[in-house]
Amino acid sequence: MIRSVPTTVSVVSALALALAAGMAHANNTETQSPDVAATVADTTSILGQHQAKKRAIDEKITVVGTAEQQIKQSLGVSFITAEDLARRPPANDLADIIRKMPGVNLTGNSASGQYGNNRQIDLRGMGPENTLILIDGKPVSSRNSVRMGRSGERNSRGDTNWVPVDAVESIEILRGPAAARYGSGASGGVVNIITKAPSKELHGSVSLFTSQPEESLEGASERAGFNLSGGLSDELSFRLYGNIAKTDADDPRLNGDFATTETAMAPAGREGVRNKDVNGLVRWDASKHQVLEVEAGYSRQGNIYAGDRAVNTNGSDLMNELANNGIETNVMYRQSASIAHRGSWDWGDTNLSFSYENSRNYRMNEGLAGGGEGSITSDTEWSTSTYETYELAGSASIPFKLWNMAHNGTVGFEVGQDKLDDPHSVSQGTMGGAIDGLSDERDGKSDSKYQALYAEDNIELTQAWMFTAGLRMDHYDKFGSNFSPYVSTSYELTQDLTLRLGIAKAFKAPNLYQSNPDYLYYTRGNGCPNQFPSQGAGCYILGNDDLDQETSVNKEVGLQYQHDGWNASVTYFRNDYDGKIVSGLVPYGENDNGAYLLQWVNADKAIVEGVEGNLKVPLLGEYGEVLSWNTNVTYMDKNRNETTGQPLSVIPRYTINSMVDWQVIDDLSLSFTWTRYGTQKPQTMTLTGADAAGDSLREREPYSLLSLGGVYHLNDSLRFSIGVTNLTDRRLYRESTNSTQGANTYNEPGRAYYAQATYSF
Repeated sequence: MIRSVPTTVSVVSALALALAAGMAHANNTETQSPDVAATVADTTSILGQHQAKKRAIDEKITVVGTAEQQIKQSLGVSFITAEDLARRPPANDLADIIRKMPGVNLTGNSASGQYGNNRQIDLRGMGPENTLILIDGKPVSSRNSVRMGRSGERNSRGDTNWVPVDAVESIEILRGPAAARYGSGASGGVVNIITKAPSKELHGSVSLFTSQPEESLEGASERAGFNLSGGLSDELSFRLYGNIAKTDADDPRLNGDFATTETAMAPAGREGVRNKDVNGLVRWDASKHQVLEVEAGYSRQGNIYAGDRAVNTNGSDLMNELANNGIETNVMYRQSASIAHRGSWDWGDTNLSFSYENSRNYRMNEGLAGGGEGSITSDTEWSTSTYETYELAGSASIPFKLWNMAHNGTVGFEVGQDKLDDPHSVSQGTMGGAIDGLSDERDGKSDSKYQALYAEDNIELTQAWMFTAGLRMDHYDKFGSNFSPYVSTSYELTQDLTLRLGIAKAFKAPNLYQSNPDYLYYTRGNGCPNQFPSQGAGCYILGNDDLDQETSVNKEVGLQYQHDGWNASVTYFRNDYDGKIVSGLVPYGENDNGAYLLQWVNADKAIVEGVEGNLKVPLLGEYGEVLSWNTNVTYMDKNRNETTGQPLSVIPRYTINSMVDWQVIDDLSLSFTWTRYGTQKPQTMTLTGADAAGDSLREREPYSLLSLGGVYHLNDSLRFSIGVTNLTDRRLYRESTNSTQGANTYNEPGRAYYAQATYSF
């Protein structure tokens, strides 16, 4: 990741010392040891100090926080604490609570409506593929093992469910310019899931959770987990957590009123999932200022099939049987390992880490052509897609004084490789005739190597004015180089009022399906572009190894007011998006049989623009400790392709999350949540470029969800949480597996009751 820029000589000597000493990359400030973390300002407090605290190293130099820490004070940054998770526990996936933050919605990666109930985190309307998921600062890439279909969608649950709820210490959500410094895939933002750190004394907890819907056709959730940490010796400590969870699939009859015929399958409800997770970490405090951590984890996610398919409207007897029997049709195995060193020295701090991730996506084969795309055609034929990532990363942060101003400079690097092996994805035959240049020996293997260098500086221009600047350079062996400059600043207009602004260039490298020339999709005729109808041999859409990287210039400006527990802010943001990768609608040629040849291409420009607002009101207690009211609002003014006018994804025009937290007595707290989603408009053009008509233009009307919960501490060891979600039982149904019913492509489950018991020692 990144930090800041002192003088060139200091940077080079610091990196040389860091690498010679074998030091390691700390991915986030929360995982630093107390001794190491004490050398910098704590700028990630939820209570929100709006400037890095200063401390004196000697009589000449005052230290400011690193650029990374300063950027986390931006208006486009939100935090979720372990206390928030106890008050509003997700049923299974952390996305349930992340979606309550400003600028966050659950969407697909296009406006197609496919896999509508597998919506994932979307930050500021840039789509799930532009949201980078981190665990303790390390990128998670398991969803990249799932084939990307023609619409740009993957039949994936995403990457926010690899850490059990009870193992989470906090979650950072960085949107817009604040996230651009993290490299490829962060154009929309970053979600960093921070796990609980080891402790010197033996501590642990066991937790049981259940959520039971009032509607019997909707899936229930149960989970059990444990956390254990403690000291093995004066220098060694450990942390171990495990989890078993299950969320049932919705009954296939749930959306029965919207089947196309009496004999057809209804649009699928929410898919179920079985989770098994175990993770261990050993930490060695070699000295007060040197920390080494070794971590390894294993997870299994098996789906419980609900009947989903990409294109097939009517379904089939086989898919119906699989859904009725709750069969696992895909299983994702994820293994991860890392070793990291963090050091604090007289001249600064260093970090060095190596991480490895292996995802094995084992699933029943799905159709690759025409109306059968994404449909299961056999329950005996399985294949495995494997995705591996390797990354070595290091950084050095050095405080210094220049031109009578305090600086904290950081330089660093990342070197990595992504490898995909998906033989089934390239098994589609050339049914419409041979294609010149297409290999007969397609094996589904592709890879990408990358290197990144970055430098940044956090400068205290005056006591009221902080300025942060950085530059990141990424080079991919297949996609070339990208330069990402970023600047942010904050100025205290008064003691309570701060002006903040930022601008950054972000990017995303093409994925290994889009860029593989051996990967093709075949449409037998009806799926050919509207302007280029089939000439009798259908159309091909092939991968393209000449794609450019997607880029986005992200800007935000806003005001923040903080006084005696009050916290209010308003932020205007705009992302100018260029080169989004889509399946093309204009052929680059045709084969001897007359089949049109198309490719994945970089599309035209797009704009994402809107406003975010936050308001915290302390109703009782000095800073609202007894009773507080928190509200955030997101208004999306623009989210469209500038040439076609089509939405990038289907998201609400506005979202309001309002939460009241009441500490009734020391042992009892209550929470109330109200969420309002505005109108959601569908695309007005089909995937083939034709004008949509009739029910395809239906909007999803505004709706509200209310929830109530409470946490009671029976004693120091035993805690209970109970509550009701969707208190008014406002249900919405998925009316189509695609966009033929407009924006009505997902279920909103009805009233459910949850309870959790946690024993700690």
